[in-house]
Amino acid sequence: MLRRVCAVAVLILFPAIAGADTAGPPDRLPPSETTAKERLETTPRHGEFVDIPRPDSASIRAWVSYPERDTRAGVVLVIHEIYGLSDWIRGLADQLAKEGFIAVVPDLISGMGPGGGGTDSTTSRDEVVGLVRGLTNEMFDARISAVRDWAVKLPAANGQFATIGFCWGGGRSFAMAGMQPYPKAAVVYYGTAPDSAAIKKTRAPVQGHYGGDDARVNATIDPARKAMKKIKRNYEVFIYEGAGHGFLRQQEARDGANLKATDLAWPRTAAFLRQYLK
Repeated sequence: MLRRVCAVAVLILFPAIAGADTAGPPDRLPPSETTAKERLETTPRHGEFVDIPRPDSASIRAWVSYPERDTRAGVVLVIHEIYGLSDWIRGLADQLAKEGFIAVVPDLISGMGPGGGGTDSTTSRDEVVGLVRGLTNEMFDARISAVRDWAVKLPAANGQFATIGFCWGGGRSFAMAGMQPYPKAAVVYYGTAPDSAAIKKTRAPVQGHYGGDDARVNATIDPARKAMKKIKRNYEVFIYEGAGHGFLRQQEARDGANLKATDLAWPRTAAFLRQYLK
């Protein structure tokens, strides 16, 4: 039976003192968009594309990154941005594997692209965005459920899973905290929160990371905090002053604020996932 604990926290993080070195060693942070390809080419960890069956008899293309460990690992379902299954999201999966998790990143527009392809069949980012926006809630639920059911049965998995998502995927990760079977935890990076009616279904603890200069997304934080507090669910919120939307992918932007946000946010993410994926 899930323990009902309310621990809603908000922390606004201010810039470090000028001249302070807040950036961690590159190998302890996910890559940025500009360094992701190099990370994928040099990682010692195993990653591979797989095709996962889905209810309509077609398949979902996914990227899986495996940790180097001698025991079974928890699974983290990675929900991509509106930009699809990119090199950056695969590089982030590699970092999750470095943290000790099996990271599974489905291409949620599999079969929707030219010639029945997915992200890799498109010719522009705008085309990917249009396809992702064409995913209905029912389509998303069916696809992510098929991926989840496949992932937790991997021979190297321990049967437990959590979710993490970014922007569009961040909102989906939050919503999955109320989707059965419930994840052990859900991490949200600059994704809008569900409405109060949907939040009532939440059972998993949620951790959210937000750029301070992201008013569109951040306007949904306080209503979510109130709704989560009312149902006694754990919602940890971290707001990073000066950072913008998409700071984890765009670490080189905003005069160092995005990198500072990444350097603070990622260790918290890894610790949160370890806490719930025993």
